[in-house]
Amino acid sequence: MLLSLLQARRDWPGPLLASRLEVGERTIRRDIDRLREMGYRIAATMGPGGGYRLEAGSELPPLLFDDDQAVAVAVALRSASAAGVEIAEAATRALGTIRQVMPPRLRHRIDALEVTAIGRPGDAAPAPVAPDVLIALGSAIRAQEVLRFDYPAGDDVAGDRPPGPPRQTEPVHLAASHGRWYLLGWDLDRDDWRLYRVDRVRPRTANGARFTPRPVPGGDVEAFISARFKGSDVNEWPCRGTVILDLAAREVLPFAGDGTVTAIDDRRSALEAGSWSWGALAASFGRFEVPMEVVGPPELAAAFAALAARYEAAGGGATTRS
Repeated sequence: MLLSLLQARRDWPGPLLASRLEVGERTIRRDIDRLREMGYRIAATMGPGGGYRLEAGSELPPLLFDDDQAVAVAVALRSASAAGVEIAEAATRALGTIRQVMPPRLRHRIDALEVTAIGRPGDAAPAPVAPDVLIALGSAIRAQEVLRFDYPAGDDVAGDRPPGPPRQTEPVHLAASHGRWYLLGWDLDRDDWRLYRVDRVRPRTANGARFTPRPVPGGDVEAFISARFKGSDVNEWPCRGTVILDLAAREVLPFAGDGTVTAIDDRRSALEAGSWSWGALAASFGRFEVPMEVVGPPELAAAFAALAARYEAAGGGATTRS
């Protein structure tokens, strides 16, 4: 707590620190000496207004993390590439540096968290996951043990219904995407690969037998998981099409997602994009709310026609108010 206060502001008078921590000034001096012995550079000023200042520029001292903080650091650094900033390599080095000064117990916990970050944050509503669940899944993956867990349906995430037979899977990898966590594993009951929402996973107390990991199709975990997000067995949208928008490329780019934008002139641009169905793709183009022309394929044009008819029927009988 003392270290947190010293990090929160530049200067701390001794009496104010003692008051905030509800201890005597002698205790503050003793704790400051202990922090100095650990490597923290703390300057002291004398006189009636004397106090303490945590100086910058010192070497990294031993870090004091509790279990949840250790997990938070590991999660943040391992998923740094999803932040949209090219810091993945630096984050890996930072995690390695921090890991060296952690005690073995915490080092073991963060070593269990191998995470693949896919996409960028923002689209889906975050789904909180307990650190203990992440550790349990990561440990099962690392130990190559069959994971036994309850998996409530989407409308029963609170677990209000009696649990059915536990799911059994050979866990392979954890992934973080758009504020949610996923577990990739080979489902032993369904004899197929499955991608599970981690916020719905309720691990049973004991894991099953050890297993030899199966090769992920294609050999690339990130590409395989990305393909599953797209409803495909390969990392491509099953439906792709192109439209010409009456909108400048610079205005389309921020909202193009993984689509490709090509400038035609100062006022028009072509957008090639994909989705899991033709109707969904046509609807996604409609979000730009500007005149557009379908370049192809014919299935996209047909989807626009079907949407137009559906919207016209939905608006039937509505009156326009001025």
